[in-house]
Amino acid sequence: MIRHIVLLDLPSDFNQGELAEIMERLNALRGTISGFIHFEHGVNRDFENMSKDCSYGFICHFADEDTAHRYLVDPDHKALGQRLVSLCRDGVQGIKVIDMELAA
Repeated sequence: MIRHIVLLDLPSDFNQGELAEIMERLNALRGTISGFIHFEHGVNRDFENMSKDCSYGFICHFADEDTAHRYLVDPDHKALGQRLVSLCRDGVQGIKVIDMELAA
């Protein structure tokens, strides 16, 4: 099981409609990529005040590493990723990614 965790540094004036559409379309990839099990996203509440540079995030749940690799090369994912880059503060520098392997 792979958890693909993405943290976004969004400026205060980011386009909320654009972000909502991107999240909706990322979620829709579950229907086209076998093994893409679950998708969740939301605002970072940062209760410990440890991640002020990450205002929003999402998590993709993949069955295995092969699924994660199929997601990474998927043309729709790549297009959505470019849209996310354009929303984030400092472009790609405003995105942090962690891929965690968990016991099934």
